[in-house]
Amino acid sequence: MVWREYSQQYRDAAQAGVPDSKLANSLVVGGSAIVVDDQGRFLLERRRDNGKWGIPGGGMQIGEWFEDCVVREIREETGLDVKVDRIVGVYSNPNHVMVYADGERRQEFTICCACTIVGGELHASEESLAVEFVALEDLDALDFHESGRQRITDYLAGGPPVLR
Repeated sequence: MVWREYSQQYRDAAQAGVPDSKLANSLVVGGSAIVVDDQGRFLLERRRDNGKWGIPGGGMQIGEWFEDCVVREIREETGLDVKVDRIVGVYSNPNHVMVYADGERRQEFTICCACTIVGGELHASEESLAVEFVALEDLDALDFHESGRQRITDYLAGGPPVLR
């Protein structure tokens, strides 16, 4: 979807009375990672802000290379050092809006990468309640955000990067 189409969608939603809390007012480039251990389990974090499980990642900083953003975010949130192997997909769903206490309503724009562990020690950060490796068959038992499920599905498909 191009910006012009989203802008029309935004105007239509506002005119239809969609609450302001559902309409984005910012867009930040984010990086996330699919990290799999030697037993085929997926690295997940339980977020402190909403209690949901998801794949680790976060926002890119000005002056930062994208690859460095992914490596930094995974290290900050999980304690693990990773290297980026490939892009899984680009995710920009205008209906996936994260609402923050300061009034920011951020539209998702995340590039998800497949990464390999190269060092570090697994531990939760101040942003996470827990971090752990979880087997694919155990994901359904978790309160796991649908966007993470989609990224894992795209990773497992093994094809070229997707645009969603």
